[in-house]
Amino acid sequence: MRTRTPRTRTWRTRLGLLVAASLTAAVSASGGAVDAAAAPAGGHPRCAGHDHHTCVPRTVVLDGHRLAETRRALHEGSDPARTAALTALLAQADAELTTGPWTVTGKQQLPPSGDRHDYLSLAPYYWPTEPQTPDNPWGCPYENRDGQRNPIVDTIPDHAGRLDAFTAIYQLSLAWYYTGDRRYADRAELDLRTWFTDPATRMNPNMNYAQGIPCQVDGRGIGIIEFSYLLTQVVDATAILDAGAPGWTDGDRQGVLGWDGAFLDWLRTSKNGREEAAASNNHGSFDDLMTAALALYTGRTDTARRIVLEAAGKRLDVQIDADGSQPQERTRTRTWHYFNFNLVALTRLAQLGRHLGIDLWDHRTPAGSDLADAVDFLIPTATSTPANWPYPETDLRRYAALDVLHAAADAGDDAARRALPDVPPPPGGDLYPVRPAAEQLDDISKA
Repeated sequence: MRTRTPRTRTWRTRLGLLVAASLTAAVSASGGAVDAAAAPAGGHPRCAGHDHHTCVPRTVVLDGHRLAETRRALHEGSDPARTAALTALLAQADAELTTGPWTVTGKQQLPPSGDRHDYLSLAPYYWPTEPQTPDNPWGCPYENRDGQRNPIVDTIPDHAGRLDAFTAIYQLSLAWYYTGDRRYADRAELDLRTWFTDPATRMNPNMNYAQGIPCQVDGRGIGIIEFSYLLTQVVDATAILDAGAPGWTDGDRQGVLGWDGAFLDWLRTSKNGREEAAASNNHGSFDDLMTAALALYTGRTDTARRIVLEAAGKRLDVQIDADGSQPQERTRTRTWHYFNFNLVALTRLAQLGRHLGIDLWDHRTPAGSDLADAVDFLIPTATSTPANWPYPETDLRRYAALDVLHAAADAGDDAARRALPDVPPPPGGDLYPVRPAAEQLDDISKA
């Protein structure tokens, strides 16, 4: 029987202190440049020095107060786990200082619209059935081979570019927030402007041509999944920069807000957007997450609240069986990946819901299960060697469950908390202590 920590004992009571040495070194390297920057217009709080009380980002998935407390702890304390997480984060952010920026306008292929500013990608699991000839250059017709990624998708750079750009924006913004080193903020701002707001390089706010199938369809609603997780990280990154990053102006903020609002309108009204919202599996979960995140950040709070409230019935009730398994994901060839992937969406949506006073962790489905049951279903596999898993999976990576177990432990799931020490960390290290929200740890988009 799973036990749950009482709600009054939140994660805030469990935050430890962090070693100041790594932060002090980073700030010394920056010369404290963040403190000298002018505050952005619009009344957003300053990240002055290391006073967390004046620097609480208005994030939509991440908890800004938790970030502020962690920032203070990094400056004042001595917690090896958080020090290690910061070191790993900075190693990745340092590499991203010299990569990019990325733009959809750099591709050679023209979308059906003829506008290189439109995002373009191909369906990853579709393959030609005929030889490629001058008369049939694509080898049409195409057939679906679930879980088998066609390398042809890599010939169009937008798909890989959005992964690199959005990941860099997120990690660079966090790196600036924790260290005060303006190099990280400057680079995150350049990446944001290049992808979203610079007239010469910006992406049009639509996904009309995502995951097209040659000779069959130009784009599909299912292709929206390529943004549904990563864009929520960009929203949080923007909110972090809004808190007073040097060089980030009110004009920058308004430009991103305008793009986000236009993209949200497209998601809510277009044929592709409506199709994705109607999906019952992980696609629907991630669509709820992205639309709610965009709505909350752009001030459409009622829309965000309605999405989260409806997710209890639309998602949890149909996606979690009595034993905690996920029937919508059991039919895939990569079931371990998709069980974890869907829970990334649901746990992030639950975190977003708390900004609105909604607790999805407390929702009980008609089957008598809840979100923590779905997470706990992963524990025997995530903690055992060799890993035992009852469903098909071609490449089981136990660490894929680490972040969703962290999220469940934060919500009071004692079984998840006890399991954490027995789950191996992902290759880049356990970053949850400094970016406390689930990430897709076993990305198969380049597999």
